Amino acid sequence: MTTHTELGPALRAWRERIGPAAVGLPIAGNRRVPGLRREELAVLAGISVDYLVQLEQGRAKNPSPQVVAALAQTLRLNAVDRELLYRLADAVVPPSGTVPREVPPGVQRMIDRMSDTPLAVFTASWDIVQSNPLWAELFGSPVEPDARSSNLIWGHFAAPPAPGTSRIERGPAHADAFERMMVSDLRRAADRYPDDRAVTELINGLRETNRRFATLWTRYETLPIGRSHKTVVHPELGEIVLDCDIMTIERADLHIVLNWAAPDTGAVEKLALLRDRVRDRAAAAAAAH
Repeated sequence: MTTHTELGPALRAWRERIGPAAVGLPIAGNRRVPGLRREELAVLAGISVDYLVQLEQGRAKNPSPQVVAALAQTLRLNAVDRELLYRLADAVVPPSGTVPREVPPGVQRMIDRMSDTPLAVFTASWDIVQSNPLWAELFGSPVEPDARSSNLIWGHFAAPPAPGTSRIERGPAHADAFERMMVSDLRRAADRYPDDRAVTELINGLRETNRRFATLWTRYETLPIGRSHKTVVHPELGEIVLDCDIMTIERADLHIVLNWAAPDTGAVEKLALLRDRVRDRAAAAAAAH
């Protein structure tokens, strides 16, 4: 019979089993532990290092459901291990439910302060939740949030760009890495939310529509979310070469996508032009009121 006394050893085993690359962390320097450090797991799960130490040493019992959910998400536990974690924590295993779309207030404040960067928020299954004005200037007006075309993976594999919007180009190596990464992440979402009909329909639609997606889906790859590289072909400004970073908000299960231009490139100047447009529109709107 398992009890909460096994929670600490289980957490340590899961932490040592998952490498930094699997959660999007860089691998640098000599690492004395085979998996994640305590500090890394604590930061990613949104808890203090001291509390994680207490959990692993058995000095803290009955963590809250929110903490258990964050640990399960950060440790990339499969359905079986996730259920075991909840049992060891003496917590009720929650139903898988649907993919969350709510942006926590603290995350929203962070997003609002990054207005000079093209930024959008996506769900775990890559439906767009919101985007800032600079993102809209770069890629075009956002589509209806409930439309399938608002899904980033569907847009890449199965839908051409809407008229008047930008298109994205990637070299063969970048395209391969991006596609494998996104399919792998969509599989993780499907594992976490097996009862979400929209996710199931999205996957079935992609498998029927795009042979490349169907092939990648059968590989069952597990790849970390990381940086990508792309060329945005803007309808007025032409090619804008950008790097893309993805921040994952574990507790909310959201992705924040940010686009950057390398210093001293033409892309910097073109993004500056788009920022000027955003400011001009905001000033005009304020004057109208």
